[in-house]
Amino acid sequence: MAAPSTLDIPVARVQIDGLVVLKIIKHCEEEGGSLGELVQGVLLGLVQGDTLEITNCFPFPKNADEDGFDDEQYQMEMMRNLRHVNIDHLHVGWYQSTQYGAFLNKALMESQFNYQNSIEESVVLIYDPVKTSKSTLSLKPYRLTPAAIEAYKEDDFTPDGLKKINLGYENLFEEIPIVVKNSHLINALVCEVEEISPPSGDSFLSLSSGNLLEKNVELLMDQVDDLNQDINKYVNYQRQINKLITAKQQYLYKREQENKARQEKGEPRLPDEDLNKLFKPPTVPPRLDGLLSSGQMKIYCTEINKLASQTFGKLFLADALQSNPSST
Repeated sequence: MAAPSTLDIPVARVQIDGLVVLKIIKHCEEEGGSLGELVQGVLLGLVQGDTLEITNCFPFPKNADEDGFDDEQYQMEMMRNLRHVNIDHLHVGWYQSTQYGAFLNKALMESQFNYQNSIEESVVLIYDPVKTSKSTLSLKPYRLTPAAIEAYKEDDFTPDGLKKINLGYENLFEEIPIVVKNSHLINALVCEVEEISPPSGDSFLSLSSGNLLEKNVELLMDQVDDLNQDINKYVNYQRQINKLITAKQQYLYKREQENKARQEKGEPRLPDEDLNKLFKPPTVPPRLDGLLSSGQMKIYCTEINKLASQTFGKLFLADALQSNPSST
């Protein structure tokens, strides 16, 4: 039996070199600045079995939005130069920075759709410098699910269209497990550096949750407001539909009464009319904004639950130590 091709095996995990992680962090620190400006770049690598290996990357320049800048030409030129120096140059996705996990929007979905439409195994790597600076490395790869790609191809985000393909905010994007890989020499160097200069100022046991929890709650409230506005649009659409149905029924009843009266007088029935022209239904509001808002709320709730669990664990630990000082 012939071995399955690489394209027949879905990507189950992402493996990224430590040097690529440092390059992404460096790009975000230099270009993003203290204001947290959006930075983006290209991921390069290859697919081995069910693993997407990211071995290199390069950033988009700051003037990428200026007139006259050819984005595709820039990427092709960069990959051509990398190929000339015998460096992995295959396009496998892109990366983007974010603040407090706020990244789900139409622009990201459209960009990822274009990537996956041309490169099936491509992913978007989301890096959060704020969470990284306050806790652990926040680097998560995402991709669109097959149902989301189908909906985007059909451009049908109506309630009936979403119900048909069973698409909700839970399966709009899927997160892929990621592993950071370093060479043996780098691991040895890290161990040596840790012995020479051990980390100091570790705030792991700090009882304060910092600003992360408060900021996530604020962002969650904003998303709830956005979702409420989207729901109001759909409620107004339902009201218009009900008014239209009532008006159509009244029109048909009145017309039927007129036809009965004309029939009693021996007159011909009224000519048939196109009801769709007389009662034009309102445009169905797309549900994409609601899906994105719900998905973003799920991310915030997951982060709040994580931060709250850590904080409660530290508080219980501190309470136990204070109640039984002799145990220390």
